[in-house]
Amino acid sequence: MRISSYCQALLDDELTRFEQDYQKHYLEGETKAKEVGAPYLLHHADADKGVLLIHGLMAAPEEVRQWAEFLYTLGYNVYAPRMAGHGTSADDLSDREMNEWIASVDRGHDILACCSKHIIIAGFSTGGAVALHQAITKPQAFDAVISISAPLKFKKFSAKFASLVNTWNQTLRQVDALLPFQMNSVKTLRKEFVTNHADNPDINYLRCPVHGIVQIQRLMKAVCRGLPSIQIPSLIIHATHDPKVDVQSAKEIFKRIRARKKRYREVDFDKHGIVRGDITKIVFQEVADFLEPEPIV
Repeated sequence: MRISSYCQALLDDELTRFEQDYQKHYLEGETKAKEVGAPYLLHHADADKGVLLIHGLMAAPEEVRQWAEFLYTLGYNVYAPRMAGHGTSADDLSDREMNEWIASVDRGHDILACCSKHIIIAGFSTGGAVALHQAITKPQAFDAVISISAPLKFKKFSAKFASLVNTWNQTLRQVDALLPFQMNSVKTLRKEFVTNHADNPDINYLRCPVHGIVQIQRLMKAVCRGLPSIQIPSLIIHATHDPKVDVQSAKEIFKRIRARKKRYREVDFDKHGIVRGDITKIVFQEVADFLEPEPIV
C-alpha cells in the first residue's frame, strides 16, 4: 500500500521546512550536504509497525541511517525526523529551545502514525533523551521505547558550567542591545560555542552551542523526574567507556524506569557514537533481541 496523500503532504511540509532552514542558515565550511540533514521515511507497503528514530545533538537524520536501515530489514516502517536547528549550522542550533526539538518529533509521530498502527520510539544520545521524554509525555502513543547513550551525566568538565556561561552570554546580549556602539567589544567577551570533538565529522557540527548544552540539561531534568511513569517495555543501552556521557547515566535511567519489561545492556566500546560503524553489529543485535523474540507489537 502506498502512503496516503495526507502522509505525503506532511512529509513534503517537513522537507520544505528543512529546505527553508538550510537556505537561511547555510554556512560555508560547516553546513553539510542536504542528504545529511533531510528527514526520511523508509516504508513497507504491508507493514503496520513503525519506529520513530531520533538523532543526537549537533547531528542529523543521517546519523541514524544505519540503524534505520537495520530496523527496516526487520519489517518496520522507519521515520527519522530532523530536530530543529540540525542539518543546517551551529548558528541555527544556538537559537533553538528544547521544545522546538520536541515539536519536530511530534510532527514525525504524526507522519509515522499515518502508515503504522504500532509505533516504537527510539533515539541516540540527545535523541534517546527525547525518546524517553516522548514515552513520558505521550504514554499511549508508543508500544516501547529504546534509548541509547542518553546524556543524564556528562563527563566533560565544561558542561558543568554551561548554565552559568549561558546566563553570562544572555546578559552581554542585553548590554549589546542597550549600548550598540560598544557591541563589538562586548561581543568578544561572550563564549557562545565550545569545540565538539565529533565521532562523525562528516555529519556533526564541530562547534557546540553552549545554549544547546543548557537545553539538554533542562530536557534531562524533565526526563529524570518523569522516568518512574514509564510503563511500556524499555531498552537502555550505553557504551561502557563512553568518553562524553558517563555510563552511570544509563544505569540511573534504567533504575528509575518502573516498566515491568525493561532491559539494560552495556557494550564494551570507547566512543560515544555506537549507532554507526562496526560496533553496530553488537548494538543492533541487542535491539533485535529486544524487539523480536517476544514480540511487543
